[in-house]
Amino acid sequence: MAIYVILALDVLNGISSLFLLCLGLAIIFGMMKIINLAHGEFIMLGAYATVISANAGVNIWIAMLIIAPLFVGIVGLVIERCLIRFLYGRLVDSMLATWGLSLLIIGIITTIYGNTQQGVPTPLGGFSIGSYQSSYYTLFLALMAAVMMAIIYGVMRYTRFGLVARATMQNPAMAATLGVNPARVYMSTFALGAAVTGLAGGLLAPVSGITPVMGGAYVAKAFMTVVGGGAAILSGTLSAASLFGSVNQIGAYFTTPVYGEVIVFTTAIVLIRLLPQGISGRFFKGNL
Repeated sequence: MAIYVILALDVLNGISSLFLLCLGLAIIFGMMKIINLAHGEFIMLGAYATVISANAGVNIWIAMLIIAPLFVGIVGLVIERCLIRFLYGRLVDSMLATWGLSLLIIGIITTIYGNTQQGVPTPLGGFSIGSYQSSYYTLFLALMAAVMMAIIYGVMRYTRFGLVARATMQNPAMAATLGVNPARVYMSTFALGAAVTGLAGGLLAPVSGITPVMGGAYVAKAFMTVVGGGAAILSGTLSAASLFGSVNQIGAYFTTPVYGEVIVFTTAIVLIRLLPQGISGRFFKGNL
């Protein structure tokens, strides 16, 4: 019985981690249609911000929950003003530009901190279920995924910023005629997506090996999940993260982690073949 409880916790951890990793991309790609290939590097910057702050004596919770999203949000704001704002509506150009940006960020971080692996200790202890061990941090990540979903839902559904942002993404010309500044809305939305991604990097720092190229391990899964989820940034991302996170963890349990990755990518191919509009395009039309 204990082994099934541990497996259930692993599945919960896989779903929560994947949802957190994808939420920022769902905002930038799902809402703004910007193919941000530097998404993995935004995660890496959040992780480095956490490690550097924690090693400098900052409380680990402040480093993860405040410094990481704030730093990456500011970086995203600068990048939007200097690069992304010239690429709206140009999918191929945005893809090439953000690919070059990802290489630039990796080069800068490698030059400053080297290519050695860094990390921070997990801030919460563990507990036993039968003869098996698990960590309270697994439950904390699930809690943070639920909190972030509630915050983004509340902001997008019930605040003026969310209403204006959704209207601007659908029809910027009409929004402009109503007195909205689309450039400012795009800038704020991109910075929000970057900050959410930085938070994900900070939260995963204690359970990940942190190197300048760590983002490459996440970007493919993130795009796969957002595309598989469809247009709805929350219900689509959550449903796709639930599917792929469960398949990955269960597949890895019954085979090996390598085969688990193969199974989840195969599942993604089948899903996109059967549901080209994504899960939300078939089951959650009109939802956020």
